[in-house]
Amino acid sequence: MSDATPIEVLPRNLSAEHDLLIAGFLARYKSESFKAYELDMRLWVDWCRSYGLDPIFGIKRAHIELFARYLEMERNNKPATVARRLTCLRTFFWLMEEDEIIPKSPATNVKMPRWQVDMRKKIGIERKEYVALMEAARESSPSDEALIAILGQMGLRVSEACSLNIEDFQDTERGHRMVRFVGKNTKAASMPIPIPVLRSMERAAGDRKSGPLLLRRDGSRMTRRSADRVVKRIARKAGLQKTISCHTLRHTFVVAALDANVPLREVQLAARHSDIRQTLMYDRGRVSLDRHAAYVVSAFMAN
Repeated sequence: MSDATPIEVLPRNLSAEHDLLIAGFLARYKSESFKAYELDMRLWVDWCRSYGLDPIFGIKRAHIELFARYLEMERNNKPATVARRLTCLRTFFWLMEEDEIIPKSPATNVKMPRWQVDMRKKIGIERKEYVALMEAARESSPSDEALIAILGQMGLRVSEACSLNIEDFQDTERGHRMVRFVGKNTKAASMPIPIPVLRSMERAAGDRKSGPLLLRRDGSRMTRRSADRVVKRIARKAGLQKTISCHTLRHTFVVAALDANVPLREVQLAARHSDIRQTLMYDRGRVSLDRHAAYVVSAFMAN
């Protein structure tokens, strides 16, 4: 960065005003979103301090563009990660403009990196692969079986599944056994439990009447990381060659629902996607393979 670049020198320690503005922005988020944006803001502040920049006042679009190049070239962040971190800054500076802290957001016209979602990751695993996974989980432990059942047949996020307590699935509504939990962005959610999943959950609970539903081998609550290790271990045991994660099973639930001709809106509600375009991404991944125009054209030409 040249000496001619207009900058404002940042004090050795952030001021109370900076702390308040950044903390107020981060207070909008919880759980994993909070952790991600906290890291994004920390990277931004550290980068600004390394160049003597104030991270809020006097920032220009060029500074943010240079920060993006730093993420790409020095931190080797993938385009999707860079895009998310720039989105964080866009939201932060937009709020600063809305609150009249700064006259105009410098991030409005920042060029976002181009990246494409790998649609293979939106397809999940095939039905026969999921059946093999369930059989391997059943042979492993009741908690492992319940985890695979909840993720693959109800589509819960791994954090939601791990947070379940035995008390959370004791209620009945209009003849349906229900499970109640706190979803993404601390939204209360509830779902009916299919009978096979309910049996797996009851086996995991055993004689216990309260406490965590899913347990690790040491008897403590299963965590996101331990759940991911369980899924990968069970996948190896089931002989699956592809890399499987907890989120792969959520993808499997969504695609299976679409394959079973569940209406798109119903799939969106079941998956609790805030925007139906999220659900459409799964449908595009599925359609691009099963009903691709190349198959139709080839059959047309052959006839």
